[in-house]
Amino acid sequence: MGFSNLPQKLAQGEDSRHQFKRDATNADALAAELAAFANSGGGTLFLGVNDDGTVAGLDAADVRRLNQLLGNAASQHVRPPVHPLTENVQTAQGIVMVVTVPDGLSKPYLDNQGRLWIKQGADKRHVTSREEMQRMFQRAGLVRADVVPVAGTSVADLDDKAFVSYFERRYGQSIESTGATLDQVLQNLGLGDGCELNLSGLMLFGRNPLRWCPAFTIKAVAFPGTVIWDTRYLDSEDISGTLAEQFRSAFAFIKRNLHHVQRGQGFNSPGELEIPEATLEELLVNALVHRDYFTSASIRILIFADRVEIISPGHLPDSLSVADVRQGKTNRRNPTLTDHAFHLLPYRGLGSGLPRALAEWPRIDLVDDVTGNQFSAVIQRPVAEWASVTPQVTPQVTPQVTPQVTPQVTPQVTPQVTGEVLRLLNTMQGDMKRAEIQTLLGLRDRKHFQDAYLRPAMEAGLIEMTIPDKPLSSQQKYRLTAAGHTLRQALRKEP
Repeated sequence: MGFSNLPQKLAQGEDSRHQFKRDATNADALAAELAAFANSGGGTLFLGVNDDGTVAGLDAADVRRLNQLLGNAASQHVRPPVHPLTENVQTAQGIVMVVTVPDGLSKPYLDNQGRLWIKQGADKRHVTSREEMQRMFQRAGLVRADVVPVAGTSVADLDDKAFVSYFERRYGQSIESTGATLDQVLQNLGLGDGCELNLSGLMLFGRNPLRWCPAFTIKAVAFPGTVIWDTRYLDSEDISGTLAEQFRSAFAFIKRNLHHVQRGQGFNSPGELEIPEATLEELLVNALVHRDYFTSASIRILIFADRVEIISPGHLPDSLSVADVRQGKTNRRNPTLTDHAFHLLPYRGLGSGLPRALAEWPRIDLVDDVTGNQFSAVIQRPVAEWASVTPQVTPQVTPQVTPQVTPQVTPQVTPQVTGEVLRLLNTMQGDMKRAEIQTLLGLRDRKHFQDAYLRPAMEAGLIEMTIPDKPLSSQQKYRLTAAGHTLRQALRKEP
């Protein structure tokens, strides 16, 4: 780090990656800090620094004592041991001991009492929730939800006909020819433990998975408008069964609630789905095979007038980001389930699903909600979909908009009001800062938000700045114009 950079670091205060301590005398307390950093991406501990960031300083004797305490805490009081690096920085007030803890490769790390710590803001937190512990052990590869036995099940809960057909098709031989019992075959394939079916066996070949796993279903709703709190709906269905059955029923639900367009075909042709089927197929399969089965929640499919949302329980595992998965990087959360799903669903693996879906239909927002523990794919419906609203919108907009606004709105609304802009209009609540709007929309990329949402809405005269003469002001906020209010009200009415 070097002395020249230390004052700047300390001036920034404590956060999830930087912790200040005046001194340390207890190995257990120090071990908890080290374990929390190792479990949470790594960080730096500054010894000899007060909580307010001012340097208290250490002398040579303090440094010798702390080095011994640190070595003891890292090797004897953290399991498995961690390997921090230290650097002593001389200041006018004394020595600051800089302890760097790398992101752990063998998570989770526990203290001497078997407690699991993680960082939460600038502080640390003791993990007590069973589901949170399960997810941490899952990320470490120590336990996987897809091979956890389902208590009370047996080979009698297996759909024999479906499993035998799958086995013969995939392996080219009958089960009898293996010389093994059905229980043994299931265990060899990772679908059971010799006595009970595990989650993969039940969800892929079970007779009635809903009986044992009532939360692992799909809840699908189609709304006439663009908001989830609408009390009206066009269609709804609770979808259960094996993963293959859920896929077929969910895909049928989506298809019957979207439009078909001709796209140059003959008048009497059935037309193509407004969103490519390959895109919807990839995103739906991705939700089924990569969801977090340690989370007792259903997949949700929400169809709105301007978009389709497929929401899967569980945020992206490990250090994967939205940018990573867009590029095809992957980390299989449920490897046994995905291995067999490859032969039962239109699933190709290798991280190719999302890039393929985006190639077919680029207008997809991927939202990794870590706090809510869910991952969403928001597929924008075609702008042409809104052309059918024009006859209802135009007579309502024209008489209510001022003469100065009318020339901008009337000719431009239909071609320029994209699904992104419509989402923005429905999100606005009075005067709002850019960051507030982005948070409500679930968008992290500022440039994407500005290019796809904010700028088009302002160019269409639907949103305006509260301080237009100072566009870069830190107090800048945005609000709907009169035309924006009118259009939003018109689109929220019953079609």
